[in-house]
Amino acid sequence: MAITSANQLELLQTAEAVAREKMIDPELVVEAMEESLARAAKSRYGAELDIRVSIDRKTGKATFTRVRTVVEDDAIENDRAELNVADAKQYLEDPQVGDTIVDEVPPVEMGRIAAQSAKQVILQKVREAERDRQYEEFKDRAGTIINGLVKREEYGNVIVDIGRGEAILRRNEKIGREAYRPNDRIRVYIKDVRREPRGPQIFLSRTAPEFMAELFKMEVPEIYDGIIEIKAVARDPGSRAKIAVISYDNSIDPVGACVGMRGSRVQAVVNELQGEKIDIIPWNEDQPTFLVNALQPAEVTKVVLDEEAERIEVVVPEEQLSLAIGRRGQNVRLASQLTGLDIDIMTEEEESARRQAEFEERTKLFIETLDLDEFFAQLLVSEGFTSLEEVAYVDVNELLIIDGVDEDTASELQARARDFLEAQNKKALEHARELGAEDSLIEFEGLTPQMVEALAEDDVKTLEDFATCADWELAGGWTTVDGERVKDDGVLEKFDVSLEEAQTLVMTARIQLGWVDPADLVSEENETAEETEDAQEAEA
Repeated sequence: MAITSANQLELLQTAEAVAREKMIDPELVVEAMEESLARAAKSRYGAELDIRVSIDRKTGKATFTRVRTVVEDDAIENDRAELNVADAKQYLEDPQVGDTIVDEVPPVEMGRIAAQSAKQVILQKVREAERDRQYEEFKDRAGTIINGLVKREEYGNVIVDIGRGEAILRRNEKIGREAYRPNDRIRVYIKDVRREPRGPQIFLSRTAPEFMAELFKMEVPEIYDGIIEIKAVARDPGSRAKIAVISYDNSIDPVGACVGMRGSRVQAVVNELQGEKIDIIPWNEDQPTFLVNALQPAEVTKVVLDEEAERIEVVVPEEQLSLAIGRRGQNVRLASQLTGLDIDIMTEEEESARRQAEFEERTKLFIETLDLDEFFAQLLVSEGFTSLEEVAYVDVNELLIIDGVDEDTASELQARARDFLEAQNKKALEHARELGAEDSLIEFEGLTPQMVEALAEDDVKTLEDFATCADWELAGGWTTVDGERVKDDGVLEKFDVSLEEAQTLVMTARIQLGWVDPADLVSEENETAEETEDAQEAEA
C-alpha cells in the first residue's frame, strides 16, 4: 500500500481515535506514526540514510525527506548521511560545518513486514505515553483514599481497577480475614506510586495507619477543617487500633467529635475496617500523661520516664497487669507504637522489690566505704543520698538536717567520703597510666580519673584519640535494626554522660587541638537559629 494512494486524512483520524481511547495527546500518536514511517523508509532506502517523515497536521499528507549534515573532511563516518564542505557547495551557496541539506524522496510502498513494524512502533509509543499519563495522574494522589473494582487475584495479591489504570494490593497490605471476588468494590489507600521500566506501579494498602487517619478525616468534619488533628495512629490491622487526637478549639471535645452521636462516626470507620476495635485517646504533650491515656483501659499507678533512652517504666496494680499488657501483648505494643517509647510494665510488688534491692545496694555501699553501721547507712539512703560524691561534696547543711547528725559527725562523714574518692581517683590514674594514657588526656578538663581509665581500657589514650570519637561512642545510644531498637553501649555511659555532654567534650577537644575554629561554630549556630526562626514564622 502506498501512502500517496491512501486517504491522507485517515492518518489523522486514526491518531485522534487512538488518542481518545487511550486518553493521551493526539500529537504523541502522530509523532509515533512519523517515526514508524521513517523506519519503514529506512528499510527501503537503506539504514545508513537519515530519513525523516513529517505528517501535515491539517491534511494528513506524509512528506519523506533525506537529511545530510555538513562535516569536516576528516570527520565523515557515514558518507550517506554526511558530506564535506566541498561537496555541499552544489546544494548550498556558502555551506558551513553543521548545516543540513534536506532532499525530498518518494514515499515508500508499505509491505506486510514494514506495516507490521510500523504498527509495533506506534503501539510502543502509545504504551509509553499511556504510562507517562498514568504516572503523572497518580503521583500526586499518594496518601489519599481511592475507590476501585477488584479485577483478579494473583498469588494472594489483589489487582484493582482504579479507573485509568491498575493498582496492586499486596497480600501483606490486606486486612487478615478479608477475601475479594472479581467486581467487588473496594476502598483503599494509595501508599506509593513508582515509575518503573514496565510502567508506573501503584501500591495500595488497607493496613497502613494512614488509611485509618484518612477514613476519620472523611467521617469527621472537624478533622477535615483542621479544628481537630490526628497526632498518632497505631494499628494491629483487623483486630485493634489506637488513635491520638487533639482539639485546637477548647469548646470541642476531640474524642467526642470522633466518636460521633451514638458512636455513628467511629462505627463507620470500624465497619470499613472489618470490625477493628478503635481506642480514641486525647493527645497530651506530657509524655507520661499521654502514655497513661494510651494504656487505657488499664489503670496506671506510677510512670518513670527515661527521655535519653526513650524508655518508660509503668507501674500497675497486680490485677491490672494482664489488662495493661493485653492479649498477646497487644495493648502495650500499640501504646508503644503510639508514643514512640519502649515500655516496661511491672506490678507494684515488682517495683517494690526493685526499690528494696536498690536500697540494700546503696546501704551496703555506705557501710563498706564509709565504715558505718547498718542503721546509719540506711538513714543516709532514706534521706535520698545515692552516691559517695553526694555525701562528699553536698552542702553540709543537708547532712545536718538528718536526725542525730551534728557538725562533727557531718564533717567526719564528708572527710571519709573524700578520702575514699581520692584513693579511688589515684588508683584509677595509676591504672590509666599503666595502660598508656597520656597527660594530654589525663589533664583534659571534664574527664574524671575513672573516665580516663575507662577510655584507656577502650584504647583511647591521647587527646587526639578522644577528639576522633563520636558522641554516641562515648554516651551510648539506640539503633533500630530490623524494626527493633538495639542498645549501643558507650565508653562513658556508666558515668551518666549524656549525648549533649559528650558532644561538648569532643568539640572542646577538637578546638584545643586546632581542628575546629570556634568562629565557625558560632556562625553555624547563628545560621541554625535563623533557620529555626524562619521555620517558626512560616508555620505562624
